[in-house]
Amino acid sequence: MKQIPLAELAAARSGDKNDICNIGVLAKTPEAYTLLQQHLTAEKVKAHFGPLIRGEVLRYELPLIESLNFVCYAALDGGASRSLRMDTLGKNFSSHLLRMVLEVEE
Repeated sequence: MKQIPLAELAAARSGDKNDICNIGVLAKTPEAYTLLQQHLTAEKVKAHFGPLIRGEVLRYELPLIESLNFVCYAALDGGASRSLRMDTLGKNFSSHLLRMVLEVEE
């Protein structure tokens, strides 16, 4: 198995609405998109964030733009106006996700 930081394969952008965080992951190459499809699952994304995401994570594939979109429910501690977290918005979720390391077959 080979370890590859997600940041080497993709760029990401995130946003929020209420208690839902949305993370778009855009592959840098067609080959990277194939690896993302195979190895970047909703379950792995949820596990990466640990207790920050208390709800379901759904993955959507956008093959025409070689991207994946993750919708994370119950991810913002109730939303910006309710949370006591230091950062109540989902803007930093993309940076945190890019720190993930994927294990892929060599």
